[in-house]
Amino acid sequence: MASEKIPHVTDDTFEADVLKSDVPTLVDFTAQWCGPCKMLTPILEKAVDKYEGKVKFVKMDVDDNQKTAQGYRIFSIPTLLLFADGQVKGQSVGLVNEAKLDDLISKAT
Repeated sequence: MASEKIPHVTDDTFEADVLKSDVPTLVDFTAQWCGPCKMLTPILEKAVDKYEGKVKFVKMDVDDNQKTAQGYRIFSIPTLLLFADGQVKGQSVGLVNEAKLDDLISKAT
């Protein structure tokens, strides 16, 4: 599930990396044991190249960062939250295809 293209954020770095980001940021709430999360990674990696400079992509392990996951009421993974200007602008729960990901991203770009 690790991705060289998509950095991980933590409870400690979430505010600086996501909420205060100067570009829309898509957070992939994930876990090492999650099969659909692993299937989502290549779709997100492709989107990293497509939206370079327009959208930032990060991952957050819900097992290691329960404070943030609980704060945003993440009950199922994968969950994607799209942030812009410190606010959630879009959400998707479960495995998504490229078209659904583009639709989600369009809410903040």
